[in-house]
Amino acid sequence: QVQLVESGGGLVQAGGSLRLSCAASGRTYGLGWFRQAPGKEREFVAAIDWSADRWSAPSRYYADSLQGRFTISSDNAKNTGYLQMNSLKPEDTAVYYCAAPKARSYSRSTYVTAANYGYWGQGTQVTVSS
Repeated sequence: QVQLVESGGGLVQAGGSLRLSCAASGRTYGLGWFRQAPGKEREFVAAIDWSADRWSAPSRYYADSLQGRFTISSDNAKNTGYLQMNSLKPEDTAVYYCAAPKARSYSRSTYVTAANYGYWGQGTQVTVSS
């Protein structure tokens, strides 16, 4: 059983930065971040896959519209993932969720699809004021 706990959300002015953390208990093959704004569907933000062999760097995937402003990383020793968000905009306001995939995968298509995740955190609110 995997449990995920997010932290790091809050209120920030446009142009500011926040770093979200996701602490995982139990083994995971990677982590994904999704967000959901009021009245909108949950959307993929970023994911990191550390299921490759130990000599390979983890794979990172981003929503096309967010790459360049958001960076996903991990500390495998702490079983924790991070989402660094820079140049935040009011439209980034949402509840951000981290999630762990159901199975090992090396495919971007797996990580961008919410249905492929079996474990979800409780979410952390990010509010960007204009």
